[in-house]
Amino acid sequence: MTNLKRLGFMLLCLLIFKQSYSQENIPLPEHPRPDFERSAWLNLNGNWSFEFDKNDAGMTEKWYSGKKTFTKTISVPFPWGSPLSGVKDEADIAWYSRSITVKPEWKGKRVFVTIGASDWKTTVWLDGKELGSHQGGYTPFSFELTNLKHGTKQNLVIRVDDKRRDFTLYGKQGYGNARGLWQTIYVEARGQSFIEALHFTPDIDKNLVKVTAYLTNPATKDLDLNVEIGGNQKVSIRETFPKGKTEYSFVIPIPFPRLWTLEDPYLYAATAKLGDDEVKSYFGMRKISTTYLPNTNYMYVALNNKPIYLQLALDQSYHPTGFYTFPTDEFMKNEILLARNIGLNGIRTHIKVDVPRKLYWADKLGVLVMSDLPNSWGEPNKDAQQESEYTLKEMIKRDYNHPAIFSWITFNETWGLKTKQEVNGKKESIYLPETQKWVASVYRLAKSLDATRLVEDNSICCGAGHTETDINSWHEYLPGEGWEKHLKTIDEKTFVGSDFHYEKGYKQTDVPNINSECGNVWGYEGSTGDVDWSWDYHRMMNTFRKYPKIAGWLYTEHHDVINEWNGYFRFDRSEKETGVGELVEGMAIKDFHSDIYISTGNEISRSVKPKEEVLVPLYLSVMTDKDLGKSLNLKVEMYGYDALGQKKSYGNMTKTIPYQAWAQKELEPLKLTMPDEKSVVIATFILEDNAGNIVHRNFTTFIVEGNSPTEITLLSGKKAKLISIEPKNFSDARWSKKQWNVLDGAKVNGAGSGYFEYKIKVPTDANLANVVSASFVAEVSAKQLFAKDMDKKLAGNEDYMLGAKAEPSQNKNAYPMTDTSRYPTAVSVKINGVFAGRYDLPNDPADHRGILSWHYQLQDKKLREAGSYGYRLGVNIPQKALEQARTTGELIIRLEVDESLPGGLAIFGDKFGRYPMNPTVVLVY
Repeated sequence: MTNLKRLGFMLLCLLIFKQSYSQENIPLPEHPRPDFERSAWLNLNGNWSFEFDKNDAGMTEKWYSGKKTFTKTISVPFPWGSPLSGVKDEADIAWYSRSITVKPEWKGKRVFVTIGASDWKTTVWLDGKELGSHQGGYTPFSFELTNLKHGTKQNLVIRVDDKRRDFTLYGKQGYGNARGLWQTIYVEARGQSFIEALHFTPDIDKNLVKVTAYLTNPATKDLDLNVEIGGNQKVSIRETFPKGKTEYSFVIPIPFPRLWTLEDPYLYAATAKLGDDEVKSYFGMRKISTTYLPNTNYMYVALNNKPIYLQLALDQSYHPTGFYTFPTDEFMKNEILLARNIGLNGIRTHIKVDVPRKLYWADKLGVLVMSDLPNSWGEPNKDAQQESEYTLKEMIKRDYNHPAIFSWITFNETWGLKTKQEVNGKKESIYLPETQKWVASVYRLAKSLDATRLVEDNSICCGAGHTETDINSWHEYLPGEGWEKHLKTIDEKTFVGSDFHYEKGYKQTDVPNINSECGNVWGYEGSTGDVDWSWDYHRMMNTFRKYPKIAGWLYTEHHDVINEWNGYFRFDRSEKETGVGELVEGMAIKDFHSDIYISTGNEISRSVKPKEEVLVPLYLSVMTDKDLGKSLNLKVEMYGYDALGQKKSYGNMTKTIPYQAWAQKELEPLKLTMPDEKSVVIATFILEDNAGNIVHRNFTTFIVEGNSPTEITLLSGKKAKLISIEPKNFSDARWSKKQWNVLDGAKVNGAGSGYFEYKIKVPTDANLANVVSASFVAEVSAKQLFAKDMDKKLAGNEDYMLGAKAEPSQNKNAYPMTDTSRYPTAVSVKINGVFAGRYDLPNDPADHRGILSWHYQLQDKKLREAGSYGYRLGVNIPQKALEQARTTGELIIRLEVDESLPGGLAIFGDKFGRYPMNPTVVLVY
């Protein structure tokens, strides 16, 4: 091969590789609608030429013909302004341009360009000819390429006007705007008379599925319609779509159907052929209804005629770099897995019509979905009403076949439903009776469009009520201790005919009661900021399981967003640590979501006396029909930490408890005897079936209070004399950034580099000459200086409901929950000037292990470094330091952080952190 040929061959390979690479590596290359897919399609995601139109001057032939040179490049389908788009947000109007080539093989077909979603007014041209314009921000639309030239490059130009309008459905875009194109754009070949929509309505009671095909225009003649359904027994049926009709329905028997369940989310593949048009889809054989929890008159949501205890997460469905749009299909799959893997059975996509492929993964993996209609932020005028009704119709039309969706929520917290009125000379926003009537009509509209699912009129909060609804939902955010009173009130006031939670003129019907947003994020003054949510979550879950009249809950939220940091996961979906796995071996957050649950009630920490006999309430909640025999074994182990932070066992026992499917009952209290010493006690509960399989784990804690001991028995059996000092009683402290105390000195903090120094007087009876060994022990951690401790003020827009951004630790209640990131420091210890060692401290954590930090909070709707705890530091006191102490009668202990790793230092006392101990000198004789 000559050099010229070799060069040509290499260039050809490079070109083929480049084309292959670009095709395989375009963003989101998968077909966006597995539930409605044609085989002849071309994905147009990737780099487009782009230009902002800051002065709205671009509606000229030069712009829309493609003759104008655009100066920017955007990565479609990421909304402009998002990091993944590659362009900053500079204006409300923008233009996109790229060339397309439609395959010659598509001749004889009608070719359309489809945009999955674009916010808000979108106009499309091909070679300068306007194809159409669409208004709306969340649902797909298509335009036919009527001036198509097969096999020839043509210029596709798109203009998007995303100026803010009060009536448009903006939702929570403050978390990151969905500006412009934000879902996949593609071209596809359709038949001459093509299927506009294809809906499957399963009926598991009659073992059949109803099929409805829709056309855009009335059929000009009778058309052959063939539908084939896959599965173990393939079913094929031929029908005639009648001339003059735009809609035709028929039923197909599904003998011995394999039901779609959370454990086995089986999907039936389906293909529909109408003349020369063919569409692939799928559906699940499942039924959504309501039924009573067995042996009660409590109404529950039912899946396949069986009650299901709803354990859901509010899913803002945002990504830090893509905003409304996820970077990959794998990421969307993982979103669903994250929920499923921690034991949740559903999510609520909040104020957003979610991406179809994410819904596909919910279908595929078996996670239920509540689907919200986005809200406007203006008043409910005719434009807003029209926008809401249009989007509702389109979202139901698009998402009808997703078995995972079990409910539609038309409005949230009366956002966009209040009208300004003058009341007593002042302007107030009022939820007017006429608006309530319209909301009720929208509920009925949704029911008319989809009778197979539940519909909520309004997911209520803050004094608003329901009109007509299939679910009596409400929002409540409380500190952990508030849940007992709240749920007791709900239990008493929700019943058929009650007007509690309902607007005037409307009353509760026989529907499920669901706390459809809950948690601690807004339960504290000014919200929690970034804190350990696991403690309050534990109290909340324990309390919910005492009140089975409430048919489920929905925790806020799946992942952090820019102004709420109470997610199960961080905004980047990295994990948070609850600490429960260390408190109870093998326990995880999934145990809080067990079908079978042992609750000890709302109180999970209690102050007790040494040797006190304590009665622990037990409640058994069974939300399953599993046959596990007539009894279960409850294994109880008591262990904890003494006043030196030594881990000790305090006894164990096994108790047999009666078991019955769906049982909800209070059991005989558990009698426990506390140890005869100051300590923190953890009582763990392992619930096993008769085969030894663990079905649930839980625990409760006790603080055995008393004075700090002056003598103690070490684990070695030796006696030791203790000299303790409260952490606030340091003799000197200097820190480069800041020094401050928490809860009257229960914990002391120093940020940056610096030291704490303690002068500890040695009692005259200590007889240091007879000391065999001596040590200094304390609970300590690194100490990051958070924004709230720098007294920074929130800058800019503070409207949290619209997604005001803030530094996570800026909230006055914040103390960030332990996660995968670390903030290490190193502390050097000197005793009487003698170097005693340098110790690495990996972090300044806050999670469920900070039992004392939670127990001693003041319960005044404010938090003071709740859940924070440290590490047990044990330092041998050098002999030389002891010799000096014999002379001076004191030990001067300096804990110092130098500039090599200036991560600060926190020192905990016996009423804060993990261990019930103050900094202590231990003298062993």
